[in-house]
Amino acid sequence: MRAALERYFEFDRLGTNWRTEVLAGATTFVTMAYIIFVNPSILAETGMPFAALTAATCLASAIGCFLMGGLARYPIALAPGMGLNAYFTFAVVKGLGVPWPAALGAVFVSGVLFLILTAAGVRRMILEAIPHELYASVAVGIGLFIAFVGFRNAGIVVPDSATLVRLGNLRAPGTLLALFGLFLTGGLMIWRVQAAMLLGVAGTTLAGVLAGVVKWSPHPYSVGALSGTFLKLDVPAALRLGLLEIVFVFLFVDLFDNIGTLVAVGTRAGLFNSAGKIPRLNSILTSDALATTAGSLLGTSTVVSYVESAAGVVAGGRSGVTAIVAGLLFLAALFVAPVAGVVPVQATAPALILVGALMLAQAREIEWADPLKAIPAFLTLTAIPLTFSIANGLAFGFLSYTILRLLAGQGRRIHWLVYLLAALCAARFFYLGVG
Repeated sequence: MRAALERYFEFDRLGTNWRTEVLAGATTFVTMAYIIFVNPSILAETGMPFAALTAATCLASAIGCFLMGGLARYPIALAPGMGLNAYFTFAVVKGLGVPWPAALGAVFVSGVLFLILTAAGVRRMILEAIPHELYASVAVGIGLFIAFVGFRNAGIVVPDSATLVRLGNLRAPGTLLALFGLFLTGGLMIWRVQAAMLLGVAGTTLAGVLAGVVKWSPHPYSVGALSGTFLKLDVPAALRLGLLEIVFVFLFVDLFDNIGTLVAVGTRAGLFNSAGKIPRLNSILTSDALATTAGSLLGTSTVVSYVESAAGVVAGGRSGVTAIVAGLLFLAALFVAPVAGVVPVQATAPALILVGALMLAQAREIEWADPLKAIPAFLTLTAIPLTFSIANGLAFGFLSYTILRLLAGQGRRIHWLVYLLAALCAARFFYLGVG
């Protein structure tokens, strides 16, 4: 049985083993476990029960990870997406006054459309139409994005009304804890400890508990609470209300965020073949679509691939076992969710910062001496962290690539789908800029 599983997950070809994959999966889970509490906190603003949302978040994440790991065999973890959950809550439910069951119905419709587009080969065409010179820039941009999130969570970088951001209070207990974790994890990496990321998070959490920095205040919770949102979606209401615009946003942002994450993690892990293509691409896209559909049935917003998966890849994860291990831990969290809340963001922030640093290595693949390649790459990798959106970075990349190629008289070399995507990106920016 063990040998059959190793063949299925291609351990020999990928140069991995069970110990490495398990540690990588645990690392990925720890760096994204915050979603178990953050997602319910955001979605609860709609009036949905917090305990039910916690259960739905754990179960939807586990299903997404199992699909990606078992079907697509990639070390990419999935969970309800940050940004899309805020859009669900503040723009759709609270902003437009859409009842949350109807909003869940819109998420379900977007998931079904994903499946249809995947079956028709449209999503594969879109991904394969992305110019290869943008692949490395997306990976670098997401690295900067991850690092920025880590600096923010650590309190090293804080908002400022005059300069947008500034240096935080380095004497604050939480920030000191994060700095301790940064050097602890960095030291473990220098000493080539294989479980450096995971041990760094665990050691920082322990230090926080001993120093009295970590505060634990669990919400009342039980697995049975899932009944508060399970199958409460209202698809007919979503269709009656004509939520096409909302469905389009769920679809468009999820598509581009997933493409960005897939390209970044795949590039970092060396999972593309010699032709630069992504093996089992349809399985990846199908897993994503099924996870979103399942999430809406359970009672949560759109499920997406997580950039934190890069932490598991840095820890050595190369196969779907990494994602499956993360899924098993999400499933375990379904029963002990309050206990998982003891890990503070200051403990995971150092891992995010260091993962971001390692992902910058992809910048060497960008041909900086060629303006036709350097400018779109630069706009992509800077727009991702500065606009706090992977989708925005990809959109800038598509638009600048298309416009510059046209100015260079190379319009005939551009794939027709790139023209279509560039037009959609332009329309999206126009829409976002109105009002």
